Amino acid sequence: MTPYLTVAGVMTAIDWYAQAFGAVPGRILQMPDGVVAFAEMRIGDAFVMLCDESPAFQNQGPLAMGGSPVSIHLNVDDVDTVFAHAVSLGATAKQAPEDQFFGDRSGALADPFGYTWTLVTQVEALSEEELQKRWLAIRDDMGG
Repeated sequence: MTPYLTVAGVMTAIDWYAQAFGAVPGRILQMPDGVVAFAEMRIGDAFVMLCDESPAFQNQGPLAMGGSPVSIHLNVDDVDTVFAHAVSLGATAKQAPEDQFFGDRSGALADPFGYTWTLVTQVEALSEEELQKRWLAIRDDMGG
């Protein structure tokens, strides 16, 4: 499965993703008026496609729609460093990185284009039994 993101300003977005997450641009197809109809990039092993907002294609990005219900989960080597770097480039911190019961350290941020990214680094590998045990303990602590 490959995400296909609509943004206002694909070229700016690709530049930002390159700086923040190490994205490597791929093919880009532009309309005569400069609107990017299709672009691609890779972040690590992940392939992402993008296009500009365009009335001709009847699509809008999350900023035009007041947000997006879609979030992107990105595994990184060092969540704290990548998170801080993305925030320094204009991302908005939504949840600072912290250790999670399921063995990951994760944090969430909103990029300047309206998408939420959950940045994740695995800090411990858990068996299914240990994960279930921790889940039940968390639920009990929440009263559920």
